[in-house]
Amino acid sequence: MRSTWPKFSACILSAVLVIAESTCQAADPPQGKPNILLIVADDMGYSDIGCFGSEIKTPNLDALAARGLRATNFYVAPSCSPTRSMLLTGTDSHVAGIGNMAEWAGPTQRGKPGYEGYLNSRVVTVASLLREAGYHTYLSAKWHLGEKPDQWPAKRGFERDFALLQGAGSHWSDMLGLLPSEPTVTFTRNGEKVKELPADYYSSKYFTDFVIQNIDENGRDGKPFFAYLGYQAAHGPLAVPAEWRDKYKGRYDKGYDAIRAERLDRQKKLEVVGKDVVTFPRLPNIPAWEKLTDEQRRQAARKMELYAAMIEYMDDQIGRLINHLKKTGKYDNTLIVFISDNGAAGEDMAELVTKLAPTAKDWFDKTFDNRPENWGRPGSCMEYGPPWAQVSSVPFRLFKGVVAEGGIRSPLIVSGPGVRHEGAINHSVLHVMDILPTFLESAGIEHPSKVPGSTVAPPQGKSMWPLLAGRQQATRTDTDWLGWELFGNRAIRQGDWKLLYLLKGAGGAGDWELFNLKDDPAEMHDLSAQYPEKRQALLKLWEEYVQRNGVIVSDAGPYAQPER
Repeated sequence: MRSTWPKFSACILSAVLVIAESTCQAADPPQGKPNILLIVADDMGYSDIGCFGSEIKTPNLDALAARGLRATNFYVAPSCSPTRSMLLTGTDSHVAGIGNMAEWAGPTQRGKPGYEGYLNSRVVTVASLLREAGYHTYLSAKWHLGEKPDQWPAKRGFERDFALLQGAGSHWSDMLGLLPSEPTVTFTRNGEKVKELPADYYSSKYFTDFVIQNIDENGRDGKPFFAYLGYQAAHGPLAVPAEWRDKYKGRYDKGYDAIRAERLDRQKKLEVVGKDVVTFPRLPNIPAWEKLTDEQRRQAARKMELYAAMIEYMDDQIGRLINHLKKTGKYDNTLIVFISDNGAAGEDMAELVTKLAPTAKDWFDKTFDNRPENWGRPGSCMEYGPPWAQVSSVPFRLFKGVVAEGGIRSPLIVSGPGVRHEGAINHSVLHVMDILPTFLESAGIEHPSKVPGSTVAPPQGKSMWPLLAGRQQATRTDTDWLGWELFGNRAIRQGDWKLLYLLKGAGGAGDWELFNLKDDPAEMHDLSAQYPEKRQALLKLWEEYVQRNGVIVSDAGPYAQPER
């Protein structure tokens, strides 16, 4: 490893798939228009649910995976709003208006097309298209795609919404923000600003309640629904209802090194990863568990206990929604997709706030009670930090904020009508932009960009239905490719090959590196010298990616080196 990771990162069961005809019979998308339930976790790592190797109890997500398909090579962006822009529009974030996160946009990017900081007029959302086709459309989620009234969910196709507009904030009724410039967060409900939340509000429960309420209120007219349930969990601050705070007490006393090894072993047994895969090593600026003092170990273990409880509580709420769908007879006709919006978060919120606003530290310290005995409760603002984020990222390199695999690889579960892969695993390359085309095909809708003279940006993703229905083994060929850029960090993937550029401040080499992900998913062995022609070919694809999407490369963001 060439450099150490910085102290913070950015904010802001069974069978390996060999999709054989014996297990996957050819089928078409479901007849008629299915209900669609899209569930998105926030800042949840690749290995944080049971069916991807975790010790955290997630029986409801595991059951969805056993009924449908798990994908191990599913990609997102390295941070939340770029992913959400691609999820809802099917096109690259640099086209959709989130070329950089609004909080970090640099001087060469501000005001340029694709860098508006909100969903722009060049794109249309899947909610708008489904609503026009006769769907009820509901959003109960973190939005983070524009804070002005004409940018709210109600203006982007959602018939009903409960939305947290900012990228982060309290999980409780206090509505605390994380910056002195924005000391309270903003929620909308059905296109109106929310003045206050119920006293017993907790994000994961209320988000679920809102979806159930709207499905029930509109369930008698025969129209299908599209529900986007975007949990705030497990994004910091760590927070969990009182009766859940000690569910994992003592579970992490053995430390992050041991838990990482256990997760990798479990992933191999589940065939999520190959039997010869090794995990990216513990970062050199993270001490071995046995080097910590007793008090340091106690506090570190407590953070992971709370994080695990947040994940299990989210799974419990997903189970409550699924049980409601079953009781109301809607489950069998509901296509369910589950993802995380980016890799695990290794950030320190106090340091990140200071980076965004150097004068904010005093405000932060006065606003939040971060004594260990208050962790997980209202009024605290703590995260679990890089050591546990590496656990959540097993077996990959780094985590949220960078385009290394730990920042952009997400679990994907797809279950429901037309999905012909009961309990199977798929190892082909998929992308968050594929979700919109998949939903449109399931509902029999054509994207408006295909209409002659249309100025709407076309989707760049590909429908997953040929794969889901068993007609194909993969959505992409080895000649197809994908690109990423955020905060000046860049990547191209084609087939098994990945070209990666990480700034030195982001834990990288400050130069392009070449990896074969089939043999080295942890990105530990730069093959540039052995395969210069492959490196050059991928560099040309990078140039094509920049031109195609109007990318303006800038290191504006948390990894920029201070001026000297």
